Amino acid sequence: MEKGKNMRHGGRILADQLAIQGVERVFSVPGESFLAALDGLLDAGIDNVVCRHEGGAAMMAEATAKLSGRPGVAFVTRGPGATNASAGVHVARQDSTPMVLFVGQIERGHRDREAFQEVDYRAFFAPLAKWVAEIDQTERIPEYVSRAFHVAMSGRPGPVVLALPEDMLSAQADVPDIPAVAPKPPAVCSDQIDAVLEALCKAERPLVVAGGSVWSVVTARQLAAFAEAFDLPVAVTFRRHDRIDNRHPHYAGMLGVGMNPKLAQRLREADCLLILGARMGDTATNGYTLVDPAAPGKTIIHVHADPGELGRVWRPDVGLACPAVDAIALLAGRTPPAHPDWSGWTRAARADQEAWMQPKESPGAVKLEQVIAWLSETLPEDAIVTNGAGNYAAWLHRYLHARGFPGHLAPTSGSMGYGLPAAVAASLSCPGREVVAFAGDGCFQMTLNEMATAAGRGLTPTVIVCNNGQYGTIRMHQERTYPGRVSGTALHNPDFVALAQAYGGHGERVTRTEEFPDAYARARASGRLAVIELVLDAEALAPGQTLTEARATAPA
Repeated sequence: MEKGKNMRHGGRILADQLAIQGVERVFSVPGESFLAALDGLLDAGIDNVVCRHEGGAAMMAEATAKLSGRPGVAFVTRGPGATNASAGVHVARQDSTPMVLFVGQIERGHRDREAFQEVDYRAFFAPLAKWVAEIDQTERIPEYVSRAFHVAMSGRPGPVVLALPEDMLSAQADVPDIPAVAPKPPAVCSDQIDAVLEALCKAERPLVVAGGSVWSVVTARQLAAFAEAFDLPVAVTFRRHDRIDNRHPHYAGMLGVGMNPKLAQRLREADCLLILGARMGDTATNGYTLVDPAAPGKTIIHVHADPGELGRVWRPDVGLACPAVDAIALLAGRTPPAHPDWSGWTRAARADQEAWMQPKESPGAVKLEQVIAWLSETLPEDAIVTNGAGNYAAWLHRYLHARGFPGHLAPTSGSMGYGLPAAVAASLSCPGREVVAFAGDGCFQMTLNEMATAAGRGLTPTVIVCNNGQYGTIRMHQERTYPGRVSGTALHNPDFVALAQAYGGHGERVTRTEEFPDAYARARASGRLAVIELVLDAEALAPGQTLTEARATAPA
C-alpha cells in the first residue's frame, strides 16, 4: 500500500491491534486522557463495557481472563483511575492471571512537572505487574501491544500495564499491524512424562495438588481421568476449586485457609507431591508448617509454566517447565505402570472430604451451611459461583460442590469486592449460564456500584449477601487477640433490598433458612439482576466456631 494511505490515529491503531489479538470485549471507566482509544474501539467493533469504578473494571478483566485463558483488557484514566485499578492488577499478579491494563497519561511534553493527575507508572506498578511501559511513539503501538500480550501469557501469566500519553494517542501514523501472538510450540515431551511417572510410582502415599491459572474444561476432565486411571487423590489449592469437579470420588479437598485438618495431616504424611500448575505457597501449607521447604521429607514433582518458579521455594526432585494443561493432557493418556496399591489411601482421603462437607450447624435462624448445601444440590451443572473475601467464604469453600471448570471464580489474593465484578464478567463471557455471586456485607459494599453495570447490560446474576453486620474475618482475629474489645469491625449497612431495587434489580431478604429456596426461585424468575440478603447471627463467625468461642480462645 502506498505510504500515507493507511493513516490512523493512535487510538485506532491500538484498537485494531487488540482486534488482531482476538480481543472482543474490554472494560473501562472513560477518561479524557484516552478519548482516541474510545474512538478507535468504536470503529474496531470491540465491545466496551463501561464500569462504575476502575477497581471493578480491572477485576472484570481479570475474571474474564480466568474464564478464557487469554489476557483480559481494561482501560482507565490517569492518576486516580490508575490507582483505583491497582486492586485488580494485584489480583491478577497473585492469581497468575494474564491481563493488559491501558492507562491514560499526560502529554509527553508535560512530564516531570507534576502535571494534572501525573503518575510515574513504571514506579507505581513495578511491584504489581510483570512489565510496565509507556508508549512514546505512535508508530510503535503495534510493537508494544504485541509484546504486552506475549509477556502477559509467557511463563507464569500475569498483568502488564501500558501507559498512553494523550498526544501520542491522538497523533496519526502510517504503520503496519503485527500478527497475533504465535501459538506456543509443544513444551513437554514423552521422556519428561516418563520421569514424572517413574518418581510418582515409587511413592506409597502420593498426593496430586492442582492449581495455578490458565485452565480449561478439557483439562479438568483430563485431570479427573488421570486420577481415575492411577487411583490418586487430588487436592486443589486455595480458591482453585474447579480444577476438578468436587463431586468426583478422587477429589480430596482444598489446601488453603480453612482447610480440613485431616487433609492438612494428609499433606504432612504424603511421601510424594505431584504439583500441577500451583506455586504451592504459604496458604496451601499453613505458613509452610505442613511442608517445610528446607526439609520437605517427601518427593517433590513440580510442573509449572515458569522455569523461575521451579526451585524458587521447593527444590523439585523432578521439575517440568511447561504449562500444567500440557502435562495433564499427556498424563491422562498414559497407561499406569506398576505402582503400589493406593486405593486405601485414596478412599480414605475422599471419606475425609465427604465427612468435612457434612453441614455443621451454625447459630442463628439462617444457617449458611444449609443454604450452600441446598445450592450445591440445586444449581445447574454449568453454573458459575463467584466470591470475594471474608469469613462468609469459608462456608462456601467448605460446603459448595464446585463444578468442573469453569465453576468457581475467586481471588487467591484475598481481595474483597471481587464477587460482583467477577459475576458480571462471567455473565458476559458465558451467556445463558446461571451465575451466583457470594459476598459479605462488607465485601459487597466495596463494589456494589457495579450493579449498575450489570443492570445496564441486562445481566441476571444473583448476588447472595451474607449480612452479619461486621467485618467478620477481622472480628474473628480481633476476638482471638483482644477479646471483647471491638474496634473498627462493626458495620452500618444500607437496606440491601431497596438498593437492589433502586438499581432496577430484584431484592429479597431472608431471615429464616426455610425461606431461601422460594426466595432464590423468585430471584431467578425475575429475569433481572437479583440480590438476596441473608440476615445472619453475629455469633456465626466461622464454620465450626462462634464469636463467643473465638473470644474464649484468646490468651489469658
